[in-house]
Amino acid sequence: MDPAELPLDDRWRSTHLGRLMGEALRRFDERVLHLMAHDAQVPLALSNLAARDQIGAAHIHITRHLSLKGSRLTELAKSAGMSKQAMGDLVNQCEAWGLVRREPDPLDGRARQVVFTADGLLWLEAFRQAVARAEHEFRAQVGDDVATVVALGLEAYGS
Repeated sequence: MDPAELPLDDRWRSTHLGRLMGEALRRFDERVLHLMAHDAQVPLALSNLAARDQIGAAHIHITRHLSLKGSRLTELAKSAGMSKQAMGDLVNQCEAWGLVRREPDPLDGRARQVVFTADGLLWLEAFRQAVARAEHEFRAQVGDDVATVVALGLEAYGS
């Protein structure tokens, strides 16, 4: 197509559904991390990392997807929609920070699984509370009816 034939109005690029969902997710995750950075129940070293923006949305993938019983790295990566290598890097960081540890998989002695540490479980509880608060703030901002429709629509679209 000849560039002269392209429409001059490209506002659609900043208002399409995918972009709006991405912006909303980024804002939501930033709010959750801010709340966690200021939560007295979060271990101090972890809240300091969150406050200094050392823990980001990528690290939240582990918090969102790691089973309470533990997960193999490949399962964790698949659940988060990431490569095994990228998830391995995140797990290494989270292990160094004391959020998770690797231990033998009880179902397969050759395999390892990633599990939350005691501090990781505190982090997970702080995450749960921060998500609940951010959802409450969202509902307060857009109204219960809109929030319910958004949640139902996203659930239907994502499944």
